[in-house]
Amino acid sequence: MRVLSLSTLFPSPMRGGFGKFVANQMAALHRLGGVDLTMINPVGLPPFPLSLRRPYRDWAQCPAQSQLGGLTVLHPRFTLIPMIGGDGNPARIARAILPLVRRLHAEKPFDLVDAQFFFPDGPAAAIIARELGLPLTIKARGSDIHYWGGRPAALRQMLAAADEAAALLTVSAALGRDMAALGMDEAKLRVHYTGLDRERFTPTPRDEARAALPDRLGLILPKGAPLLVCPGALIAIKGQALAIGALADLPDAHLALAGTGPDEAALRQQAAPFAPRVHFLGQVSHDALPLLMSAADAVILPSEREGLANVWIEALACGAPLVIPDIGGAREVVSSPMAGRIAERSPAAIAAAVAELLATPMEQADVAAQVAGFSWEANAGRLKEIWQEAR
Repeated sequence: MRVLSLSTLFPSPMRGGFGKFVANQMAALHRLGGVDLTMINPVGLPPFPLSLRRPYRDWAQCPAQSQLGGLTVLHPRFTLIPMIGGDGNPARIARAILPLVRRLHAEKPFDLVDAQFFFPDGPAAAIIARELGLPLTIKARGSDIHYWGGRPAALRQMLAAADEAAALLTVSAALGRDMAALGMDEAKLRVHYTGLDRERFTPTPRDEARAALPDRLGLILPKGAPLLVCPGALIAIKGQALAIGALADLPDAHLALAGTGPDEAALRQQAAPFAPRVHFLGQVSHDALPLLMSAADAVILPSEREGLANVWIEALACGAPLVIPDIGGAREVVSSPMAGRIAERSPAAIAAAVAELLATPMEQADVAAQVAGFSWEANAGRLKEIWQEAR
C-alpha cells in the first residue's frame, strides 16, 4: 500500500520539536512494514520582507528533504500570510505541492492520500486526492476541530473535505462526538488512540527519581514534600494559573512547571506569594520528562481544550496519577480512580482532587497499568488497518 501523508506539523531540521507525536506514529508504521509512505511537511513562508524576520528566515533554511526514523520527509514551501491568512492556507498548500505530488504519482502511483490534522491539512489533502482520483483519510487531534471548527470559512472547507473522505480518524470518542456535532458523518468516524514510547516512559521508583532531580533539573525539594508537575507550553489555554492558584489550599505542595511560553512573566508574578514552592523548569527534554513525572505525586493539566493529550498517557505510564478537567477524551483515560481524578477548572476543585490523591497514595505500577494497552506499535497497527479499509 502506497500512501501520501500530509502533515503541516512535523519535525524538520529547522523545527525539531514540531509534531514529534506524528513522527513517532509514522516511524512505528515504517517499522511495521507493509506501507510505502511518502511524508510531505509543507513549510509556510511569508512574502518579502516578512520572510526576513524570525522565525521565518530560520525556517527558510530547511532543506527540500530530510530523514527521520528511516523515513524520507519532503519539505516543499507554500506562501503563508501571517495573522490574517489562516483560512486560505489549504488552497495555498495544495497549489504549492500539486506539481510535486503529480510527478511522484506518475513515477509510482499512490493508493491513498492522508492528512494528519483536520486543518489546514484536511482540505489541502482533499484537493490533492480529488486531483489524483484517490481515496482520502483525515485525522482530527483536538484544536484543529475546536478552534478551526469555530471559524465559518475554515469549517466550510473542513465539512467539504469530510464529505469526500473515506474515513475520519479521531484521537478520542469524545472528539468524534464533537465532529459529528459539527455535521460530519458519524459512520466515517474511526477512533485512533495515541501511542506511547514504552521504553522511555516507564516508572522510575519515586524516591530514586526525586534523588536525581537536583542534578538533572536543578530541582531541590524538602524531604517528604508533595510534588505536583504541570507540563506544557506556558500559554493561557493550558491553565497553569489554575494550578498555581490551587497551592493556596495545598500548603505543603511544590509545583513544577515544565515548559516555556509567552505567559511566563505573568505566571511568575502570580506565583510570587507561593515562593519558593513554584519551580519554573523551562523546557524539559523528552529524556528528562519521564524522570520528572516519575517523581511526581500527581500531574496536573488544567487545559481549556484537548483531544486526548499524549502527555496524559505518558504521565500515567510513569506512575503519576492525573488531575485533569472533563475535556476531550479525559473520561476515556481517567476511567478508574487509579488513573487520577477529573476536576473542574478551578483552583479549589484542583486542590481538592490533589488532596484526595495525596490522602490515598497509589503504587506507581498500579497507575502505569491503566495505560498498558498504549504503544506506538498498537497505534501504527490500527492506522494501517484504517488505511487498508479506506482504500
